[in-house]
Amino acid sequence: TKKVSVLGDSYSTFKGSNPEGYAPFYPDANNDVKEVEQTWWSLYIKAKGYELDKNNSWGGSTISGTGYFHRDVFNSYFISRVDMLGDPDIIFVFGGTNDAWARVPMGEYQYSDWTKDDCKSFRPALACLLDMLQRRYPKATVYSILNSELQEEVNESMREVCKHYNVQLIELHDIEKQNGHPSIAGMKSICEQLLESID
Repeated sequence: TKKVSVLGDSYSTFKGSNPEGYAPFYPDANNDVKEVEQTWWSLYIKAKGYELDKNNSWGGSTISGTGYFHRDVFNSYFISRVDMLGDPDIIFVFGGTNDAWARVPMGEYQYSDWTKDDCKSFRPALACLLDMLQRRYPKATVYSILNSELQEEVNESMREVCKHYNVQLIELHDIEKQNGHPSIAGMKSICEQLLESID
C-alpha cells in the first residue's frame, strides 16, 4: 500500500487531521464539507486504496515567507514544515492560494543558494521547497496542485518552477467553492482531476 502525505493550506485541513494549533478551516459554518471523508485527499486515498501518512496543512499558510499584510511567516510557511511528512511514497503540495490572495512578492527565478530573505518571495521559496522535498524524500513522487482562479503570474511561476524540478503540476479548473473554499462538489472535482492527471 502506498503512503500519501499532504503539505498544504486551509484547502487540505480538517479539524483533528492536522498538527495541533494549525488553524483548520474545515468544518466551516459557510461550507457544506462536514466530514473528513468528504475532503479531496480522503477521497483520493480511498479511491486508490492508499493510506494517509501525514497531513501537514495549516490554514492561511503561504509557500513564501511573506504572509498577509506583508508579515514574516517563517513559523508556518511551507518550507518550515518539510521535515514533518513521515515516510511517504507520494507527496501532494497544495499551496499558492494564500500567496496569490495576499499578493506576496513574486521575486526572480532562483534555483540554488537561497537565503531566508530570498524566500520571502514566491518564486525562490517554491524552488527551495521543491528542492528540499526531493532531497529529503528521494523515494517519494512529489505532485504540485494549483488552485483555480488565481492570478496568471502565480500560475506561470508554478508552471516554470515545477518544470525545472520535473514535478507534475496539476492545474485545477471549475472547482465549486463556498466561502472561498471547495464545497463537497469542489472536493469531488479535485479528486477526479487528480485521478485523471496522475498515471
